[in-house]
Amino acid sequence: MRKVTAGLFHSTDGAAEAPDQWQFDAFDDELGGIMGQMIGATDTVILGRVGYEAWSKDFGEAGDPYFGPFINNVPKFVASRMLTAPLGWQNSTLIEGDVNAFVRDLKGKPGGEIAVMGGISIVRSLFLAGLIDELSLITHPVVAGPGYRRLFEAGDKVRLDLIRSLTTSKGNVVSTYALKR
Repeated sequence: MRKVTAGLFHSTDGAAEAPDQWQFDAFDDELGGIMGQMIGATDTVILGRVGYEAWSKDFGEAGDPYFGPFINNVPKFVASRMLTAPLGWQNSTLIEGDVNAFVRDLKGKPGGEIAVMGGISIVRSLFLAGLIDELSLITHPVVAGPGYRRLFEAGDKVRLDLIRSLTTSKGNVVSTYALKR
């Protein structure tokens, strides 16, 4: 069975939306290496509509020299009720029908890790459905302040198991969790 992973940048006050607006100078080479390891194990990506639309614009052409080649070439499956097939970004396929059933089926097929990327809603939905095996929260030592979406919402009651945690020299904490079973 393939492993499904997800990772989100996260502020100490819980913001997960728009990290480019509050990360400041917290991203370091160690974190870049960790991100590279995560990407290196991934051969399939699941995106939500918002992530797909933003990333297809940001990376769909040349993109950056680090993440662009990976995200352009990897097979991408997109969960959306608003988009219609065929999708314009290379190697992108719209998920038809129930997203949870699609992910369960995909986990049973041969391949490497499946990464859920670029969207709070899709990560939250699949994690709470028990379909994400490992959730990495990359917490930057910053307070983002109000106005940003959080991964978990008021009323969510979720018990987690810490799988591993490490801290970089700039104080980024990468904590990887699974749902407590």
